[in-house]
Parts: sequence; structure tokens; C-alpha cells
Amino acid sequence: MFSLEGRTALVTGASRGIGAATARALDRAGARVALVARSEESLREVAADLRHDPVVLVADLAGVDAPAQVARQALDALGTVDVLVNNAAAAARLDTVDTDAAVIDAMLAVNVRAPLLLIAALVPSMIAAGGASVINLSSVSGLVGTPRRAAYAASKGALDAATRSLAIELGPSGIRVNSVAPGVVDTALWAKNKAIEGVREAIEAQTPLRRWATPEDVADVIVFLASDAARFVTGETISADGGMARTLDLYGGAV
Repeated sequence: MFSLEGRTALVTGASRGIGAATARALDRAGARVALVARSEESLREVAADLRHDPVVLVADLAGVDAPAQVARQALDALGTVDVLVNNAAAAARLDTVDTDAAVIDAMLAVNVRAPLLLIAALVPSMIAAGGASVINLSSVSGLVGTPRRAAYAASKGALDAATRSLAIELGPSGIRVNSVAPGVVDTALWAKNKAIEGVREAIEAQTPLRRWATPEDVADVIVFLASDAARFVTGETISADGGMARTLDLYGGAV
């Protein structure tokens, strides 16, 4: 296991799925974690599993002022944020003709605007502390074409582009910025589609490792990027998809 003893971390979207698994993994590695999501009850359930005095911050990051507020609360509670994991996301699978401005704006607000504003609010303290690791959660949809996901794919592609630009801008200050791009992860968000006959088998067939990802598969990559083992890694989008991006063909109504 990579050590994060004495470090602090802020994880958005930490109430379930990848975010909850990431909070647990960072805590196991020794970090004190602040968890952010909209549901206080769900956050407290995750926090109950953590050992290093976790902090619960309830916020809806779709709001324009929410990222700056979360940053202030995290710094008040933790003192510094050594690791920022931008995991909170909005997603939709829609035909383009059914995609309206409200859908696009909602995804951009959470998937692009919120991470950028949160980074902007934390950068001064990260520079003062001598560096940090920022990990953005992207998607296989940001790397390859996936049908009925144009707006979502656009938001994740934008986040990957921002990751590269931020790495160049913030690198001289010791701040590393990377993205992790999961494929299909076995979470509650996929439960409905997974129950459709043939979907499980189709996903496995398109994944060279022949299984669905678990949240822990992705969380372990995030811990690596947060740790000193990745001290010379920045500006990268690392796929944690079992090879799916090399073989993906998600065409079909079910998925």
C-alpha cells in the first residue's frame, strides 16, 4: 500500500460508488479525509468507516458559489488540502435530439465548472504548502466515442484538457494534476442497465480483462496518484477500464 500518513484529502461525490471507495482507500493509506456530497446521511455512513477523524461537508457543487465555500470549510477543518479528488459528476444517456440546454448546463456545471472553481480556490493554499496532488475523475467516454453520451463525453473531454493545462500551469509550484478515466464500474448507477438481459455479458466481452470494474479498482489508482510513488507523474489521463477504451463499442439501446 502507498503511504499517505500525515496527509489531508478532499473527495467530492464521496457518499457512494467511486467516491466512497476512494475516501476509504485514502483513509487506509493514512490520510485524513474530508468528504463532500449532497446527502449528509450517506456521507456519515461512509465517514463511520474511516479512522483518521474524517470531516463531513454537505454541498451541492452545481451551485456557482459552492466550490469556494467547500474549499473554505475544508481548509478550516483540515488546515491544508494535500490531495484533491474531483469525483462528483452528473451523467445522462440521451439521444442528441432529446438533449436540451438544461441537460448540457447541468453536466458542465458539475463536471467542469465545479472542479475548476474548487482547484482555483485551493491553489493558493497548495502553493503555500509546497505542493499537492489533484486527481480529476474523467471517463472512457472522454477518450473514445460512446453513443447517446455526447454532452457527458464533451464534459469529460473538457476535464481531460483542463488537466493537461493545469499540470503545465501549476507544475512549477509543485502541484501535480492528473485524471483517472474509469470504464464501466459496478455501482448503483449501472444497476438498472446491468439487470437487462445480455448487458453484463456485452460489457465483459468488450473489456479485455473480462469483468466489470469495482469502485476499489479505480480508488487504488487514485491513491497511487496521490502518493509519492507518482511524484513525477503529471498531466496524464490514466485509464482504469480493464482495457475497454481499446475495444469499446457501446452501440445499442440498453447501454
